[in-house]
Amino acid sequence: MDQSIISGLSAVLGSLVGGVSSIATARFTQKAQSKRESINAEIRRRELVYTEFIDECSKLAMDAFDRTLEHPETLMNAYALLNRIRLTSSDSVVDAADQTIKRIVEQYFRPKLSIEELPKMAASGLADPLKDFSFGARQELLRLSRDS
Repeated sequence: MDQSIISGLSAVLGSLVGGVSSIATARFTQKAQSKRESINAEIRRRELVYTEFIDECSKLAMDAFDRTLEHPETLMNAYALLNRIRLTSSDSVVDAADQTIKRIVEQYFRPKLSIEELPKMAASGLADPLKDFSFGARQELLRLSRDS
């Protein structure tokens, strides 16, 4: 073979390999960035529903210390948020959210707490029905952010 043909083929093949590797690198980079963006969007969605759940259940927990459950529809928003959590969250987070609502409902059917009883309840740790849920949700969000 002629030396000029070999040089020409080498140049063409080198350009082809360089072009293909540039395209492949761009594709892999785009795919990784797309996955990161998708995970970050999922984290934001979950943070939003978890925050709404915490806000709603905090109000209900405080209400349950002072009142009985006269209108069951009071719990409707909490159950709606629980079911939104069920759509995307792990079983451990769903179970913790379910237990949170159960504790709140139980508190509604206990006698009202007096001002003197609140410090004892706070010291015993029973005053925070959201603790397990908050911990589980935090662990799940950390796991998701590590995956990105």
